[in-house]
Amino acid sequence: MTVEEDENGSCDTPGAILQNIRPTRRSTTFATMPLSTQSQADDEQYVLVASLDNARNLSNILKAITFKDHAIFTATPNGLKVTVEDSKCLQANAFIQAEIFQEYTIKEDLVGFQINLTVLLDCLNIFGGSTVPGVSTALRMCYRGYGYPLTLFLEEAGVVTVCKINTQEPEEPIDFEFCSNNVTNKVILQSESLKEAFSELDMTSEVLQITMSPSQPYFRLSTFGSSGNAHYDYSKDSDMMELFRCTKTQTNRYKMSLLKPSTKALALSCKVSVRTDSRGFLSLQYLVRNDDGQICFVEYYCCPDEEVD
Repeated sequence: MTVEEDENGSCDTPGAILQNIRPTRRSTTFATMPLSTQSQADDEQYVLVASLDNARNLSNILKAITFKDHAIFTATPNGLKVTVEDSKCLQANAFIQAEIFQEYTIKEDLVGFQINLTVLLDCLNIFGGSTVPGVSTALRMCYRGYGYPLTLFLEEAGVVTVCKINTQEPEEPIDFEFCSNNVTNKVILQSESLKEAFSELDMTSEVLQITMSPSQPYFRLSTFGSSGNAHYDYSKDSDMMELFRCTKTQTNRYKMSLLKPSTKALALSCKVSVRTDSRGFLSLQYLVRNDDGQICFVEYYCCPDEEVD
């Protein structure tokens, strides 16, 4: 697993907030023309165009961060970043690199807007999200910029659906100031082992306690639920452990209600990086392979509930 030490500008100064964007009405129309017939002249009006042969490669990664209705889309020449937040205590980011798309054209250094994520997912699955081999929905996503909706062209079996979804002014994302220089402990695990741990821990617990230490118990997950206390330990030499880098003993608790949304990303992932910084803030970074075997990342940041001495 290749995990960048400073993922996608965790400590960067957030970009300027866009002006108010006029609300537009969502509409859906049907046509029988292939997406390939859309002229290049049509593309000239858009500041962002992104195409996928399989819309599931976008919808699946978005489902991994869907726990609130609205999401902030930030597009740069490197790709798309989609951010969802909850109560200023939890932030989820999905990163879809430009190389994932069959076509990715952006005319500005930064394009941003806020959109109803639930409506977007409904549109992406308007043909039913078929998992039949050889059957997929092609997607062409276009955005004209300030004052315009996000337009989706979806094609399956020769039928094209056009969806226009209203956009809003994006709120400034929370800056958790999670920098690699402040990371004290980090482990990389195979996702299957973390899924097993969650299946054995008592999920009625209000908190998940995480202990990371250069000495035993090395990496421990603990819950305190109605069935009593439960602990799940990992040895630093475990076959499930791909990287163990801990410099100090840390024990922190995190609200289970905040962490539960991250299990959607865990279910899709093959590897997960668990990091804590000197303040006890938690980063969970999931490596996700899409239907075409390409790699995307989903990252969750979570504030500690309380520190345990």
